[in-house]
Amino acid sequence: MSDFYTEDLSEFGYRELQEAGKLLSAIKKGLPKDFYGDEIKVGFNKNSSYVFLTNSEYQVAMIDDEGKLYSFYSTPYEGREGSFEDLMEEYEDMHPEDQKYMDELKSNYYQEAI
Repeated sequence: MSDFYTEDLSEFGYRELQEAGKLLSAIKKGLPKDFYGDEIKVGFNKNSSYVFLTNSEYQVAMIDDEGKLYSFYSTPYEGREGSFEDLMEEYEDMHPEDQKYMDELKSNYYQEAI
């Protein structure tokens, strides 16, 4: 791995362990519809302080203020990061390749947002 990312709980601080517990409890409410349930792990990015779920496909799920999991994306061309809703706010300023990626997400998983 790297110096800024870990799945080793002994490297998590009190806050990160608390966040990990919330994430694990939130699984009971359901995973995001596009998040595969294979080899789910808790990850901690020491640079950003984000604690999140990840899986065998390197997908990322985070938890919102209501305790529900959502997918956290990184666009393929420019590497913009955020939830689907956050990224759609930046849609007009995105590179066409990233717009195409967002269009595919919208048609496959977020049709209600159309």
